[in-house]
Parts: sequence; structure tokens; C-alpha cells
Amino acid sequence: MKTNIKYIIYFICYVSLLSVSACSNLKEEVFSDITEDTYKYEPGDANKIVGAIYTNLRGYLGFYAMFAQEICTDESVQPANAAGWDDGGVFRRMHLHSWTSEQTHVGDLWNLHYTGVLLANRVIQRLQDESFPLASTENRQTLIAETRALRAFHYWQIVDNWGNAPLVTEPTNDLPANASKKDIYDFIVSELTDCMGNLPEKKDASNYGRFTIWAAKALLANVYLNAVVYSGTAQWEECITQCNDILNSGVYQLDANYLDPFKAKNEVSKENIFVIPFDQIYAKGFFYFMATLHSSNQKTYNLEVSPWGPGAFKAVPQFINTYDNDDQRLTDTWLSGPQFGADGSTLVGAYDLINQPLIFLNSMPDGIFTGEADGYRWKKYEIPMGSKENLNNDYVVFRLGQVYMMKAECLLRSGQADAAAEIVTLVRQRAFKNTNPQKATVTGTELQQPSKYVYGTVENYVLTPQGKSYPEQFGRFYDELGWEFAGEMTRRRDMIRFGHYTKAEWLSHKPNGDYRSVFPIPQLVIDANPKLKQNDGYTQ
Repeated sequence: MKTNIKYIIYFICYVSLLSVSACSNLKEEVFSDITEDTYKYEPGDANKIVGAIYTNLRGYLGFYAMFAQEICTDESVQPANAAGWDDGGVFRRMHLHSWTSEQTHVGDLWNLHYTGVLLANRVIQRLQDESFPLASTENRQTLIAETRALRAFHYWQIVDNWGNAPLVTEPTNDLPANASKKDIYDFIVSELTDCMGNLPEKKDASNYGRFTIWAAKALLANVYLNAVVYSGTAQWEECITQCNDILNSGVYQLDANYLDPFKAKNEVSKENIFVIPFDQIYAKGFFYFMATLHSSNQKTYNLEVSPWGPGAFKAVPQFINTYDNDDQRLTDTWLSGPQFGADGSTLVGAYDLINQPLIFLNSMPDGIFTGEADGYRWKKYEIPMGSKENLNNDYVVFRLGQVYMMKAECLLRSGQADAAAEIVTLVRQRAFKNTNPQKATVTGTELQQPSKYVYGTVENYVLTPQGKSYPEQFGRFYDELGWEFAGEMTRRRDMIRFGHYTKAEWLSHKPNGDYRSVFPIPQLVIDANPKLKQNDGYTQ
């Protein structure tokens, strides 16, 4: 749809929550006589304008936005190496929890989610106008409900990452003030509860990658799971209710193999509940392997493009050491050991290990600067032979395995450890079926044991244990979450919920203040809006 430059400028200003008045002196230059206000909507356009919000959601896999949820955790790190990757310390600060309000990751996340909020607010306003024309296949209430659910997803990410932040629910020129975490949490719960009745229950091609009632319930379960963080009050039973609705529906099943939800053609997965669709031509943007693989791995997969140098996104060795060697999720998730060409036998070379075989090792001198062979590499999503830069895999946001584990955690926290263990055992079975099936069984007593994670700092490859065990409650269950969901952007949230995100030490990271459990509001936004208050603890 064509528009005019004034609307584009207004869009950019609002996304950053800048003062609209700051744009009022800009001279409008119209390049078309069709503007947003004069465009005549036609039947079929409703689906298109809702689809624009989903298009924006692909930014969730943006380079900085995605890794913001991972490289600040005890699971993964993005250290510099001889090829670079320091970028003025932007990745290092995420590991050390020393980010400021000018951190690139923070700004990208903010713009992504408030862009989604802006688009949703505008679409809801349009669709609530009874004069908006609809095609025979379009249902007004369903589309409004879908948009509200998608907006609730963005606000979930906002409250999770920033806590107190603006809550804007309709198009406006007014500058917003902060809303409390509790207010945003209440809004999300109210929106999802209210709109579910108008969302589709059937899973089919028409709503693939869109919000159904089951995706909304998976979102609400996640919100309830973390309610004690957002509102101060636990909601374990409410989370279980949402999980049971999904589990009892029969719409989804655990896939037979752990990696099935992440295959190149994962649209056929029985497990995936809500995904962000990508492909190599029309929906580009999923190219995680460019940052995780070594450039020599181009030969491993016969890639049309070369990954970026020796790579940077790596597993923290302390995390890898928690795995059982028989757990197939270890080799399914992480690339390790000697690296070969596509023939499976020819060793590939390296940069600073010239004329030597490239062998990924589970070791690092620290979390700041590593050699090109240090650290296992994330590879959970299938990389087909001959891949181009953009993959066809759809990114998984919610899957049934997560629903099972949310229910198990709530049961565990409610004193029903044995019932929780039955569910965890069910989820573990596919990870041990080809190695040691009896190891899949876990007991309620085991789930309450300390974590296998040895926290402490590493210097010159030597680990100095912290001297205090984290997490101290349900540590084994915390480990289970790490093994099942490594790289799926859940670790930061899990660490906060289990109480040691700002307490534990790993690699070069040491505790740097409890206020780090939320990010600062971007400084550009604070500077432009005097009504906003920066999150506590941040001076910049």
C-alpha cells in the first residue's frame, strides 16, 4: 500500500516513543495522491493488514534481538576472537551484565516489540470500524482477537525484558508514562482471557504461523509461569489449567525425534504450536548459522555462503558439563569434535590453526577472548546440504514439549514432585531411546536435588568454583529445562525465575546487581520523553 512521507515519519517517531511534536515542523512531501487516510480498503485487505504484524515478528530472529536472550545467560556466550566479534564490547557487555541504555541489543528489542504494538493498535482500530470491508472468508471478531493476542505477545516480551514500561493500547499522539509490571501483566492476562473465545481451535494451513486458541493458551501459560516475577504472586494452578487445555485437546503430539520440530520442513511437525515462518525467498532472515559456525564449516554443509569467520555464538563449557553423555540432545543441539567436509571424512582447516584439523573443544580460557576451536557451536535447526544464507526452517516459539515442562514445573512447585517426574520422564524418553532408555526415568526426589552446574569463574581454562550452589531448589529440574530448550530463547527467563540470574558466576561473569534482571529503557527514548522514568539502577 502506498503512503505519504508524513505517515512514515510518524511511524518511525512512534516506534521509538519519541515526541510526535518533534516531527510537527517537518514539511510534508507527498509522492502519491493515495495516502493512508485516503486509501480505499477492499475485501481481503483485513488479512493483509493483520499479516503485516506477523511480518514484523520476523525481527524476533534479528541478530541482536535473538541473541539478547541467550548470551547474557549461563548457557551461551559470544566472545571475541582473532577474527573480531568484539564490536566495541557490545557482546562482551551482555556476558558481563555491564550493558548500558545505549546497548544495541536493548534498542533492537525495544523497537521490535513496540513496532508490533503500534501495528496492532492501528489494525484493531481499523477492524473495529464496522464500515471496514471484509471478504466472505474474513471474520471481524476473529481477526480482532488474533491481533489482540499478538499484541499481548509483544507486551509479554516487554514486561519480561523491561518490567515497568509504557502501556499503549490505541493510536495516540500523547507521550506515554511508565506502567508498572503488575499493570502490564494484568493487561496481558485480561486480553488473552477475553479474546480466546474468538480464536480458531482447528489447526490447519490457513492459520499456520498465526495465533489460534492453543497458541494463546501457550502464551498465557508462560505468563502465569512467570507471574511471581511480573506481579509478585504465583499462579501455578492457573498455568496448569492452560497446559491441560492444550494437552487434553489432542491437537498436538510430541514428535518422535527431538530434532523433528526444527527440521527444514518443520511445518509438518506435530509438536509445534506457534512458529514464525521463514523461507529462502519470500520470508528471509533466519541465518543463525552464519554466527555460530566456523567459516570452514562451509565445506561441511556445502553452503553457498561462508559463515562469518571462526564464529562467535558458543556454548558455555560449564553448561555442557551438566549433560549426561548418553543424552542425545547434547549432540543434537551442539556441534563438537573434529569438523569434516561434506564427505564425512576430509578434515576441514582453520585460521590460527593453519594446516591443523579444526576440532571444537568444550573449553574456553574465559568469556572474553577465545581461540577459533574453543567452544561447542549451536546447531539445533537443520542446515540442509547446499543451503543458501537464508534457511527455510520456521522458528519455533511454542511447542508441546514446553507445555509439558511448564505443567511439570508447576506441579513440582506445588508439592507434587512424583507427578512432575512422570511428565519429565515422558519428555526425556526420546532423548535416550537410541542410547540408554532406562536413563530417561527420573524421580520426584531427583528433581529436587541440586543442579549439576558448577558455578564459578574461569581464567586461563581453570575453573574456580563459586562456593555456593545455584539454584538451591529444584536444581535438577532447572537442568532439565536447559537440556530440553537450549538455544530456544528461554534461558534468561528460566534463570530469573529460579533466582540466580543475578547471583551466580559463570565464565567471566560475576554478579553485577539485582536490577540487571531487566534491561534499561533505551536512552534515546528516555531523552525524547520526559514522562518516562528509567529503570532503577541505570544511570545511562
